Amino acid sequence: MILTDPDIRPAYARRLRVPQLEVFLEQAIRAVKLRGDVSVLLTGDKQIRRWNREFRGKNKATDVLSFPAAPLDGPDGPIPAPIAGDLAISVETADRQAAEQRHTLVEELKVLLLHGTLHLAGYDHETDNGEMARLEQRLRAKLGLKSALIERTQAADPKRLAAARRVPARAATKAVSKPAKKGSAKKSSSRRFAARPAQRPR
Repeated sequence: MILTDPDIRPAYARRLRVPQLEVFLEQAIRAVKLRGDVSVLLTGDKQIRRWNREFRGKNKATDVLSFPAAPLDGPDGPIPAPIAGDLAISVETADRQAAEQRHTLVEELKVLLLHGTLHLAGYDHETDNGEMARLEQRLRAKLGLKSALIERTQAADPKRLAAARRVPARAATKAVSKPAKKGSAKKSSSRRFAARPAQRPR
């Protein structure tokens, strides 16, 4: 499910192509082998900056934030939740990045959906020695994207790109989302913002 924040809807409604993005989201979920539903909120810089400050301690807008759902308590230990998690994407930041990359806003939103979905599956490019970057690069080609978010960042930093290429790639086997600790690169929340867009995730 993809929802649009009412605050940005007037400026971007005609360019978002939500049905097309929903089809891509389902494709990304299958490609990543992610279990559970994913809700996405397309919001603006003001809201995503608030969450970025609250959950990551960074007082600035960003492009995408991931909220993996915590596993449920089962009789024999933790079990996967039926909800994989939530994504929040700043359309305003995505629009600027689309202009820099010289592609459409929809293309950039797809790049961010793939990146966020990988985070929901438990991948973390800040700690995994390039595993997420390599998988993201393979999946973006499979899904028809011209670029991937980590790939673009590494292209601007040759040392990081070289380091990522030296580590052997591993097959994608993660199917259950892993909760992140507060303050990590991805945000963790076991609750939903789907019913009430633009509210603080709880």
